[in-house]
Amino acid sequence: MDNQFGKTSRLSVSAVCRDGRTILDDVSFTAPYKLMKPFPKANGGIQIMPVCASAGIMRGDTQEFAYHVGAGADLEVLSQSFDKIHKMDSGSASRHIHIEVELDAVLYYAPQPVIPFAQSAFDSEMDIHLADVSSRFFLQDIISCGRTAYDERFAYRRFSSKVWITRGEELIYRDNTRYEPDKMPMEGMGMYEGYTHMANLFLSGPCTQLQEPIWDILEQAEAEGGVTALTQGDLAVRIFGTRAQQLQQTAEKIRQLYENNL
Repeated sequence: MDNQFGKTSRLSVSAVCRDGRTILDDVSFTAPYKLMKPFPKANGGIQIMPVCASAGIMRGDTQEFAYHVGAGADLEVLSQSFDKIHKMDSGSASRHIHIEVELDAVLYYAPQPVIPFAQSAFDSEMDIHLADVSSRFFLQDIISCGRTAYDERFAYRRFSSKVWITRGEELIYRDNTRYEPDKMPMEGMGMYEGYTHMANLFLSGPCTQLQEPIWDILEQAEAEGGVTALTQGDLAVRIFGTRAQQLQQTAEKIRQLYENNL
């Protein structure tokens, strides 16, 4: 039976650069979302934080987000709290994020980690379009095993995440993650291998010169991870840990390294 309270929520944001400063030129949203007043950055960019009046993602919910970063703009997207995907007796929830980064523009997309509750099922899709090599993009995506304090370690039904990134007309990165703990040894070899949290990072290139410094950051952190150089000089980083904050701190060091080399 469908959840009669499940709904589609939308958020659309467009940022442009005017006289060296980034401003929002178009914003629209539906309940339970709204947007806080932007936080200015020292370099003329802005941080934005969508806020949500809901307790989290429920069965039947659909979220549609869109971010457009105009030429020369510098935008950072944050979130107010961990993303909670609530228990679902049946059915699922979904999210689709569409991103466009124009020439000489920068987007940092770093929401708070996701917590899938027991019996939840969630499907996420992101499609990101970079105009050319001058379009810079940093993605941070962290997922936990669930609410360990409630003995909900990998107790969700399904978590899937698809990410497509194109530069111009060419596909430069594709990730298709699908976890179904009832069918997979989530803590076994080739999966989480005893860890409980995972971070996926993407750094648009060319930035292969950052590969060794990122390895140094991972070696100093209490986490396991790896760095992959992609065909066009972009980097993909995957990190495993036992706490969300641990991965956030490691990801922030990598992000600062990336920002300092733009």
